[in-house]
Amino acid sequence: MGFKLLNENVVETYEKDFIEFDMPLLDILLKDRSTGQNIIWATSDYCKLGKAYRANREIESTLITGTKANLITPRITKTLKRQNNRTREKAEVFTPSWVCNEQNNIIDDQWFGKKNIFNIQRGKIWEPNAEKIVFPNVGKKTWKDYIDARRIEITCGEAPYLVSRYDTATGNMIDLQSRIGLLDRKLRVVNENVDDIKEWMKWTERAFQSVYGYEYQGDNLLLARENLLKTFIDNMEYKYNRNPKTVELKRIATIISWNLWQMDGTTGTVPYDDLRVSMRQLTIFDYMGGIENKVGTMYCNIKDWRSKAIIRYTSLLKGGF
Repeated sequence: MGFKLLNENVVETYEKDFIEFDMPLLDILLKDRSTGQNIIWATSDYCKLGKAYRANREIESTLITGTKANLITPRITKTLKRQNNRTREKAEVFTPSWVCNEQNNIIDDQWFGKKNIFNIQRGKIWEPNAEKIVFPNVGKKTWKDYIDARRIEITCGEAPYLVSRYDTATGNMIDLQSRIGLLDRKLRVVNENVDDIKEWMKWTERAFQSVYGYEYQGDNLLLARENLLKTFIDNMEYKYNRNPKTVELKRIATIISWNLWQMDGTTGTVPYDDLRVSMRQLTIFDYMGGIENKVGTMYCNIKDWRSKAIIRYTSLLKGGF
């Protein structure tokens, strides 16, 4: 038996899944923590809808709700022409879920020092291990260490390496116990080791704080952020048979808005940084903080949740974090 697909298909359910949230929560998901503004479209796919949808404009909640509630959808729902255009323009390609699983398994093989921890892959399918995950409990090998181990998905798109709510090739929804994302695995470990709700929230938050990803195109980034937030909802429903409270959703959404950010991966800056710097009025805090906000340079910042420090992403290339 391979991984379990649900009868639901993301093509059929995404309109009702996407933006079920209230406006304040959506506003958090749209926040760009580096600029203090919103993430931008950074794609020409929506320009025909008007000036507000141009590539260098911010994504406002009013532009993707109401009659536009199904405007942004996963790659699997896009026409072949649009998929090909995005591949040509931004080298956007989708990674099949079985490939994500195989590569994520390699990471866990290294961490645990043995194979087949979370599932056994056979070709393009995998079978989840039903038994509780066993940890060596020596050195940095406890379940808590696994939760805190940092992981990043570069040019993450819809974040299939972090969460796997649906199969990227077919659009079929994947059962919670069969999911293979790096965050999916951490949340499984939390579910298996914690029962008290306060302790569960603590370690669930730490799991979200430990996974990172960046993406250039704003619609993809919003999809990735929404996928992570829906994954939190899925796990709360699975573990406690209830929906998260608004305050719980906002706490997780805030973490997500920091950890999945919009960036040009070749420069470490926000897309269209030269234009956005010229539009932004610098404050005394920029100079006090030593931020290099000269025209043409708006670097991306991320958060180290353990030290509570804000770090420029490019500093990580010099051995930081």
